[in-house]
Amino acid sequence: MAFYDLSKEERVELVAQMTGQIEKDVTSGNLTGTLAYFSDEDTYIRKTAYLAVGRLYLLRPELQPAFLALLRQFFKEPDFKVRQTVVNAAGEIGKKDFEIVRKFFDEGLFDEHHSVRNAVIGSMKKMGEVNPEPLLSWARLYLHHQDKEIRREICHGIELRGRTHPQDILPLLKELQWDKPARVYKTLVHVIGQIAYKKGCLETVVADLKNWENQKLATEALEEIIDVHHRYRNFSFYTQEEARAYIAEHF
Repeated sequence: MAFYDLSKEERVELVAQMTGQIEKDVTSGNLTGTLAYFSDEDTYIRKTAYLAVGRLYLLRPELQPAFLALLRQFFKEPDFKVRQTVVNAAGEIGKKDFEIVRKFFDEGLFDEHHSVRNAVIGSMKKMGEVNPEPLLSWARLYLHHQDKEIRREICHGIELRGRTHPQDILPLLKELQWDKPARVYKTLVHVIGQIAYKKGCLETVVADLKNWENQKLATEALEEIIDVHHRYRNFSFYTQEEARAYIAEHF
């Protein structure tokens, strides 16, 4: 039975059961149960497992070396779901201590399976919200990588930090303004649109775009910003018309 086929009470009980099993496995060194969770077909079972690892890592400092050893061991598994869950677990740990799990992201960026690479992007987003400095320093190292997909993943991964602190990621985005591949270009325009609709963000983004050399891209990004203000109209600080008027006046 899938996780969300269970009642709320049953889900709470299952989470407690899984957390206890993972703690027992790490303590004993027999990781069979935890590996089963990490490879489960149900996305939400895997999510419960990696969230439990993140919580236990913080609650049981004496077991931290064992948790890291578990992740290193599981990262060698041929099943992409296990490697994906390892990256997500590393992202939970990286919210507090990025450097200790950095290796998983250095390798995960280049994983053969897209699900693992997408887990890197998702983990970047959640780490960037609460622990941005080491994450952004790391992201800059790959900003001009020869592989366009790596550049695209980095651009996408820093997006969530930019939604509340656009000034933190705009310098990195600006370095991609002349990147020609369509996948990178479209992601860049998308991210700029995503970081300009909350309170105080439109002003910051528009002021920055005025100084970009690639004004063709800047213009397309402004059109995306206006469109986002319609698509996200229930969440935007400005209405679409207010955003359009602000851009017309200040750009």
